[in-house]
Amino acid sequence: MAYDELLSMRFRDALPVRKGYSEKRMMGGLCFMLNGNMIGGADRTKDGQGRFMFRVGKEGHEKALKLKGAQPMIMGGRMMRGFIFVDEKDCKGKALDAWIKRALEFVETLPRK
Repeated sequence: MAYDELLSMRFRDALPVRKGYSEKRMMGGLCFMLNGNMIGGADRTKDGQGRFMFRVGKEGHEKALKLKGAQPMIMGGRMMRGFIFVDEKDCKGKALDAWIKRALEFVETLPRK
């Protein structure tokens, strides 16, 4: 994964104003955190495809996979249940807002780190 400044800016700009946000370079991209828990992030694959990643939780995984553009997050050949990749072309405007809202609804249930 490679850091993508424009996608990261789109993610940052779509986050609702709230205390407890931070940013952290992880997994080759930039991840956005709430109270120390990952919400999601943005990166570019080795072949140049831009994508967003959202943390939806294990319970929300299957439902999220049914949404347009959703793909399971696979790292090192292993599916990371609770994390979803969405291609940048399927995540514009209200679609990005809806994914961020979905991720925040899960992350807000987690204890602070």
